[in-house]
Amino acid sequence: MDHLRLAGQPGSVQRAAFLDIVMADPLVAAALGGARRLGLPDWWIVSGALYNTVWNALTGRPSGHGLKDVDLFYFDGSDLSWEAEDAVIRRGSAIFAGLPKPVEIRNQARVHLWYEDHFGQKRAPLASCRASIAQFASRTHAVGIRLDDAGQVELEAPFGLDDIFSFRMTPNRVLDNRATHEEKGARARRNWPEVTVVPW
Repeated sequence: MDHLRLAGQPGSVQRAAFLDIVMADPLVAAALGGARRLGLPDWWIVSGALYNTVWNALTGRPSGHGLKDVDLFYFDGSDLSWEAEDAVIRRGSAIFAGLPKPVEIRNQARVHLWYEDHFGQKRAPLASCRASIAQFASRTHAVGIRLDDAGQVELEAPFGLDDIFSFRMTPNRVLDNRATHEEKGARARRNWPEVTVVPW
C-alpha cells in the first residue's frame, strides 16, 4: 500500500480524499452525529480523530488505532464558568457513552483561564474555535470538521492538508509549543512509524 499516494496532490484532490476517509470512519461519523445533537455553538471535531483516521486508512490500520480520544471543541463566551462547561461535558457523556473512544469536550472561550496552570505560560483569550485550531503546536494537527444545520460537512484546515497526507509533523511556531510538538511527534512515531517529525 502506497501510504504517500496523496502527498503533493492538489488541494481539491486532498480535500475530497480527506472527507471521504473521515466521513466513512464509524468513530468519526458517530462523534459528528453526537456533536450535532448536542447543539453547541461553533462546535468542531478537531485534530487527532481526523488526521489519525487518515493515517490509519492509508496504512491499513483499524479505525481508532493510536487514538486516545476524540476532541470536541465549542465556543461559548456567554458563560465562562467551569460549572457551565461541566454541564455540557455531562450532557455529552450520555450522548457519547457508546463510542469506543472517550470524547473530550472543551469550551475554547475558557482556554485562557486554565492554560497557564497547565502549560506554564499565559495565553490571550481566543476569539473562536477556528482561532484555536490555527494555534495547535503542529500544523498537521490544525484541522477540524463539523456539520452545518443542513447536515453538510464543513472543513477547517488553515495550513492545508499536505502535511497529513505526507505523514509529516510540521511545527506551528505561532506559540511557544515546542514541548508539545516534540511529545506528540514522539507518540505519533510510536503508533505510525511512517511519520516524519520536523524539528522545532
